[in-house]
Amino acid sequence: MNSLGFPILSLMLAVPFVAGLACLFSSANGARWIALLATFANLALGIFLWDAYQIGGPQWQFVERAEIFGPFAWALGIDGIALMLILLSVFLMPVCIAASWTAIDRRVPEYMASFLLMETLMVGVFVAQDLYLFYLFFEAGLIPMYLIIGIWGGANRIYASYKFFLYTLLGSVLMLIAMLWMVNVAGTADIPTLMAYDFPPDAQTWLFLAFFASFAVKMPMWPVHTWLPDAHVQAPTAGSVILAGVLLKMGGYGFIRFSLPMFPEASAQLFWLVMGLSLVAIVYTSLVALVQQDMKKLIAYSSVAHMAFVTIGLFAFNRQGLEGALIVMLSHGLVSGALFLCVGVIYDRLHTREIDRYGGLATNMPGYAILFMLFTMASVGLPGTSGFVGEFLSLVGAYEANSFVAAIATTGIILGAAYMLYLYWRVVYGVQRNADAAAMPDLNRREMAILAPIAAVVLWMGVYPESFLAPMSNDVGLLLARIERAAPSSDSQLARTAAPATPADAEHGSAH
Repeated sequence: MNSLGFPILSLMLAVPFVAGLACLFSSANGARWIALLATFANLALGIFLWDAYQIGGPQWQFVERAEIFGPFAWALGIDGIALMLILLSVFLMPVCIAASWTAIDRRVPEYMASFLLMETLMVGVFVAQDLYLFYLFFEAGLIPMYLIIGIWGGANRIYASYKFFLYTLLGSVLMLIAMLWMVNVAGTADIPTLMAYDFPPDAQTWLFLAFFASFAVKMPMWPVHTWLPDAHVQAPTAGSVILAGVLLKMGGYGFIRFSLPMFPEASAQLFWLVMGLSLVAIVYTSLVALVQQDMKKLIAYSSVAHMAFVTIGLFAFNRQGLEGALIVMLSHGLVSGALFLCVGVIYDRLHTREIDRYGGLATNMPGYAILFMLFTMASVGLPGTSGFVGEFLSLVGAYEANSFVAAIATTGIILGAAYMLYLYWRVVYGVQRNADAAAMPDLNRREMAILAPIAAVVLWMGVYPESFLAPMSNDVGLLLARIERAAPSSDSQLARTAAPATPADAEHGSAH
């Protein structure tokens, strides 16, 4: 159902794509302005989309469909979950362009074109309603990111970009084989139809594992997370922002859109596999983050731990867990993006990411210290910030599903506070050990304009999360209705069956 009368989703794909082509044929400065204006135009379209979205209306809105050939169709449409992830993508994109304004000075037109192509493909992943079209967008997203790391990255960029490409591509080959089988059996590549289709339970396990191979690498889950620290350390600042902010969310989106609704029995059957890997990720990567000397590596390992909260929430099979996982995805996209920008700010001044080279920045960079503190606290999950809402809901959902899982996952919050506050203390407080760090100027207007909007949204999400939960709540309900029949027996069910049913029963029991 498209209530607007014009194809807004196709327009949101066309704007960055056309602007990207225009960048290739312009000067360095021209490319910067084209990219900035195009990303702002897409942000405006995104806000318009949010405004026009009917909460409680039909599940799929702004639907567009054009048959191309055979089972392949240009089919677009969004639900509330896709809407929120599109908004995250179009919100972070102008920030990335502004962050690269002075940092990137070689092959600028190609750099801006890569980012605009990246935006087209990211939005494409969330709007695609055809299985093959989704796969095309999902995989093509690797290409601009591979170029951004491989051309504009750090000293070891070639190794990092190859590792990123091979890891993420390998898992996806299995997913493609599973997709071909599914279309053959169901007779359609339409995602909404497949979400309601009941595949045979024995086939579901294999299909789930094939999709899991792709989404687990994208998330990234332990033990296939090792490409992420390398990619982050070598990527330019804006590359890290988009990698942590949006690309990691594609794995979570895949679980919500495919693994859970299409293979509910297999999801329940492999509940312990997902929970086991997530718990190892939370504890192990948090401990690894504690000993890092490179700021970017520390934040990269913290991303693995935070994304494990997403998988725990998703596979809790209850509303709190699912809504918590979605809010963690949005919050982590903003907070980790902002933390990478904070690292980029001081890296631009001193050209090192080594934590020991800094110290006492609160003295000469008070504005920076305040914003960096806000994002650190949001990462830790301080109440009043976006980080608290998602992690709290995820843990409540996990506790309802299995109290052992919740107990281990909670250690992640304690360890998270340890490594983030330790990082903040070493960089911002303490003695000014380094004369050139002590001489660094505070945030300029451009840097302030980049970080302030993210800070505002982080606080908005922490104080009034309902504005972000409301568009998704209907879709979470529909997903729950689909997966409830397969839900593994949870601690809350065991507690209810173990508890006496009525006060009379309780008296009867005590009399015995």
